[in-house]
Amino acid sequence: MTELWTAWWIWLAAALGLAILETLIPGYVFLGIALGAALMALIVALPISIGPSGILAIFAVLSLVAWLILRRVFRARNDQSRIIHDDINQ
Repeated sequence: MTELWTAWWIWLAAALGLAILETLIPGYVFLGIALGAALMALIVALPISIGPSGILAIFAVLSLVAWLILRRVFRARNDQSRIIHDDINQ
């Protein structure tokens, strides 16, 4: 089972699946996780030795950072709620 965590193509397949899921359910949540998985595919392909718990920890940090960056990039410019004072039916 631990061999699956170190296979780069598994991480790339997970990134592709999450990116497809993001197109079905938009919100930039799955896209951040997909970017984390794609970056993990690059890290796992490097000739370094990381244990399964280290791989999951790196994946969690990369996904969180990618999600925070995407949230900042794609946020609404005006985060204020619109307050309507007049009723249009009067």
